[in-house]
Amino acid sequence: MEPYYDLPLRHCGKGLDLLKDVKVIDLTTSIAGPFSTQMLADMGADVLKVERIGVGDDTRHWGPPNLAEQSLWFLSANRNKQSLALNYADERGRELLHGLIAEADVVVLNSLPRVQKKLGVDYETLSRINPSLIFCSITGFGLTGERADWACYDLIAEGYSGIMDLTGELDGGPQKVGAPAADMLAAMDAAFAINAALYDRRVTGRGHRLDISLVESMTRFLAPRIMSYLGSGELPRRSGGKDSVIAIYQSFETADEPITLGLGNDNIWKRFWRAVGQEERGLGPETATNAGRRARRAELVSEIQDLLRERPREEWLQLFRSSGVPAGPINRLDQVVRDEHLRERGLFYQVSQGEQAIPQVGAGLQVDGRTDTVRSLPPRLGEHTLEVLTQRLKLNPSEINTLLAGRIVEAS
Repeated sequence: MEPYYDLPLRHCGKGLDLLKDVKVIDLTTSIAGPFSTQMLADMGADVLKVERIGVGDDTRHWGPPNLAEQSLWFLSANRNKQSLALNYADERGRELLHGLIAEADVVVLNSLPRVQKKLGVDYETLSRINPSLIFCSITGFGLTGERADWACYDLIAEGYSGIMDLTGELDGGPQKVGAPAADMLAAMDAAFAINAALYDRRVTGRGHRLDISLVESMTRFLAPRIMSYLGSGELPRRSGGKDSVIAIYQSFETADEPITLGLGNDNIWKRFWRAVGQEERGLGPETATNAGRRARRAELVSEIQDLLRERPREEWLQLFRSSGVPAGPINRLDQVVRDEHLRERGLFYQVSQGEQAIPQVGAGLQVDGRTDTVRSLPPRLGEHTLEVLTQRLKLNPSEINTLLAGRIVEAS
């Protein structure tokens, strides 16, 4: 039985409607772009996903693992959208796309600048078609500079940003973050910038060109580290499950399973020692400040580690919670999805699709106490092609048959 079998069951419904009048054309593939438009769709935007005929979004083929013959990576980033399979490398297909964009509010794409121009979806072209359009480009290095047309994935962006150099154990090699961090951060930046641009357009009527870079989004994530280096010249190094600035702020072993412990300020330092029955230990002037604790980090870590090995994890966590000491487990994913608090908050659920149910990770946002963002499941490739051609573009059956026969469009 699949791990999602006991997740709360939801049905497709009205969902949230904060962006209900916003029409988005999604020309993206992989993770960053699709996740950004899913965020907009979760807030009620009308998102039309335009995909390559016969192929679709790259993540449709990122498997196994698959569910019901669909890639789970694809299913993670494409709910609440319609799918149009369209060959807009062809002139007639490009005319159809331009017709859709003329009536849209936002277009999001993640192709390289030279490809944007080749396909007629660059800002200059589209802004002439729709001067009030919000144009959002998500690429590895941005739309300008010598790197603009360089190919990039999340892994490459993480390497450029410095995050890999700071991730892992000191005596080990650099490590990638365990999720597509650059993609996800760029997705959130894009969604934020799009909403800001829409807000401004309500006042000014102007469209905007938004230029999002995976490398810059990932690098900005390191702002506290970069600022510390720029202002001090102290180059941070990998430190594993511990923080190199705050003492004490790291993982520890217990009698059974590991925990995280964040003694992030002087008062918490005192509360920790009071909680473990050694209040006087937390009052010593030599460790009263973070600077003092950093100077004695190795000694303190060893002392705390010996103490924490005496009791099992859950006993420590209960004690620390009641004492106001930040601490927590180090969960595996199977434990995360069974976290009752997260389930109650609506983060994990399954949605029925006929006889098949599909798990989902929610938006992680609550609006007026609501988390019911799911209006429709991730679409099959070309699932809404005929609907778009007839209802949005007002084509007649003869025109549609010609497009299907010429492989300009594809319907599932």
